[in-house]
Formats: sequence, structure tokens, C-alpha cells
Amino acid sequence: MKRLAVLGHPVSHSRSPAMQSAALKALGLAGEWSYEAIEVAPGEFERHLRALPGEGFVGANVTIPHKEAALAVADDATAPAQEIGAANTLSFAGGEIRADNTDAPGLLAALDSSPDGKRALVLGAGGSARAAVWALAGKGATVEVWNRTASRADELVRALAAVKGAFADNGSHLAPVSGAQARAAAYELIVNCTAVGMGGADEDPFAALPVDPKRLGRKVTVVDLVYGGEPTRLAREAKEHGAKVVDGLEVLVRQGAESLRIWTGQEPPLKVMREAAAAG
Repeated sequence: MKRLAVLGHPVSHSRSPAMQSAALKALGLAGEWSYEAIEVAPGEFERHLRALPGEGFVGANVTIPHKEAALAVADDATAPAQEIGAANTLSFAGGEIRADNTDAPGLLAALDSSPDGKRALVLGAGGSARAAVWALAGKGATVEVWNRTASRADELVRALAAVKGAFADNGSHLAPVSGAQARAAAYELIVNCTAVGMGGADEDPFAALPVDPKRLGRKVTVVDLVYGGEPTRLAREAKEHGAKVVDGLEVLVRQGAESLRIWTGQEPPLKVMREAAAAG
């Protein structure tokens, strides 16, 4: 049995096991491959990760809070993972750990149009935010980054600007912003990469995030990476104001499909994955 897993802390909420197991079954691989969730505390991550190949694992997804640690532990990494500074997809072969990042292509695949020339706001400064900024700026968007701890947004912008100098050549621009600046600005694309919304469907995002609901009109696309049994309040109110909403499940499906393609070499069954992710 070729074993796969998602590693996180917490990880009980993850829809990846149901989604990937359904995909493996649809591809006729359920008898040879399996996918599970593994809770791993930060202090145990490297030790646990290095033990996986000996237990029959051939790959793993990595979620909060391990994405940056996953890249640091890896023996080899793709150029996107290195530039982003975080990995969410690992492959084990030949005694080595190879890191990749499917968060970036997953986000772009979930959008219905190119971000080229658009003004975007990325909320957060963790591994998912780094992937979002890298993906959007790489496609020509002007990207502004807000984080509750302002120094982390500054650090993210400096790090990505340093490794991706080509951003300046495609018309994009990177900058950190304060909460007041973000609330006053008009964005065409907003990506929530924070944990705001994981507290439940009624958690107030506007008390924690610098987003003015009055600016969420039909020209705005809101991507909320948080997902659960029902839409987050940010997603609900954005839709009520006429904005286009891309929920976290669609992004999960898209990045999960990229991971599955890396591991198996087969074309992922997107419809099956969407249905399984929605059902939980």
C-alpha cells in the first residue's frame, strides 16, 4: 500500500482525506493507495516527517502551521517552493524528501480570470499567504499585504521582492499596508489567508480584518481559504454585496488535484473531488 497523508495542527477539520480517497477510488487506485490525516505538533514535525517513508508513505500534504518548516526539512525543492518559502506537498523517494508548492497554482486555477493588472489584497503572512502573493504578483497583479502583526507583512514583502525581481518587469507591485490603508482602498481581488472564519459561520470577519463590506461590489472577487460545513460570514456577506466568491473548498480541490497529479502522474477527477470535499 502506497500511503499518503495530510499533516497539520489542528488537522481534524481537513476535508483532504475524504477528497483524496474519493479521487484515488475514481482512478482505480484505492486498492494500492491510501490517504489519511495525521495530527503533528510543531515540536514533533521534523521527527515525525522523517519517519514517514519507513512507514510506507510516499507523499504528504502539509497544512497549518507546518508549511515553512516543511520546506526547511526537505532535501530538495522545486523553484516555486523555494521562491515562495513554503511547501504544502512532499514526495518521498530514494531516501529523500522533495518539496513542492501547489497552493499557488491551485489558487490561480480557482479564479475565473487572470489577475493581471488587478489590485489585490492578501490578508495574512503565513505559508498560504506567501503562495498567494507569489502567484498573483507573478501574473502581473499589484499586491498589497496586511497582517495583524505588521512586521510579518513587511518581512513577507521584502522576502518575495528579493527572490522574484522579475515582478517589476510584468507591471506588478508588492507592498505592505496598514489596516487603515486597506479599509480605505478599492480592490478587485481579496484573498483571506488568515484563520478568521474558522471560529464558525457567525464569526465576524469585519471586526478582525481590514475589509469594508460596503466596498465588496460586483467588480470584486473574494477568495476565502477558510472552509467548513457552511459558507463563512465573509463569503456570505461578500456575495450579498454582489461580489464573486471563491470558497476555500474550491481552492482545496485545485491544490489537492495538483498534489495528486505529482504523486500519481494521473489526471485528477475534479468533479469527484468537489463532491467529496463538500460532503466532508
